[in-house]
Amino acid sequence: MTIYDISEKAGVSIATVSRVLNGSSSVSEKTKKKVLDVISQYEYTPNAFARGLGLNTMKLIGIMCADSSDLYLAKGVYYIEQKLRANGYDSILCCTGYELETRAASINMLITKKVDGIILVGSNFIYEEDAANQYIVNAAAQVPVMLLNADLDAPNVYSVLSDDFTSMYEATLQMIENGIEDILYFYNSYSYSGKKKLAGYRAAMEEKGLLKEDLMQFCDGSHEDVAFMTGHLNTLYKQGLAFHGVIAADDTLALAALKFARKIGRNVPEDFSVLGYNNSMLAMCCQPELTSIDNKLETLCQHLITTLMGVLTGNEMPKKTVFSGEIVKRGTTR
Repeated sequence: MTIYDISEKAGVSIATVSRVLNGSSSVSEKTKKKVLDVISQYEYTPNAFARGLGLNTMKLIGIMCADSSDLYLAKGVYYIEQKLRANGYDSILCCTGYELETRAASINMLITKKVDGIILVGSNFIYEEDAANQYIVNAAAQVPVMLLNADLDAPNVYSVLSDDFTSMYEATLQMIENGIEDILYFYNSYSYSGKKKLAGYRAAMEEKGLLKEDLMQFCDGSHEDVAFMTGHLNTLYKQGLAFHGVIAADDTLALAALKFARKIGRNVPEDFSVLGYNNSMLAMCCQPELTSIDNKLETLCQHLITTLMGVLTGNEMPKKTVFSGEIVKRGTTR
């Protein structure tokens, strides 16, 4: 018996059941009685989710990220932990890697630790196959699950994300309008976010009649191996692929593109443009400084925690919230 079973049998929403469990005065006596009768009939004992609604709460949130050495994920974890602490919550961090089996084991472990909610940091936790996402759905039957920069339509799962498609679409159009038409798209992830970015680039290039399959290049290497990324671009150049601009799926790939441009003697931004993604500290660690898309990570994290706190107090909260990114122009684009 879960909170979902109670809501179905009582004919009320999950939020209403939450309010009853939390002792809220906003529920009518008639509705409260229906819920309590179902709880009594099926001998329901509030689980970790109910604790998160104020009944013997552990004040503890589980956080999962694939790789804490990734700049974007690490910054997201930092913001989330800071904002949880400001709300009186502690956290447990699991760095899961990218294997589904490990992730499923980690999320189950967090449930056993009696966490009040679970936050998945990064879009790589979502898979194309519904069956692969069942580990999230199962966890959400017990505690609220929050997704940072990913989307999954399932009960008790809440998504807060950046509009990566539109950000990449607009950045590509802007580079075209500035006179660069042979733009190479450089990426290293097939995550939910990664696919949205690629789709945004494709849409803009198709719109202008400039799309070429060989200008979309996947770099299958470590996210820390800048030399490998630079070598990948240099190999393409030696094979005769012509391009005078690079739009990268993250700032590390963009730095590799800058190193490549310097290696072949191109002037940036006069005859070679580079645009990155995430607007990380790396954007200011090169010369010229890197134009990059700010996907509003801190804003996303703040809204995610606000949503989680609302869920844990039994309020109706939006299932999905999307924020717009912003192109921060610096010295690597015209």
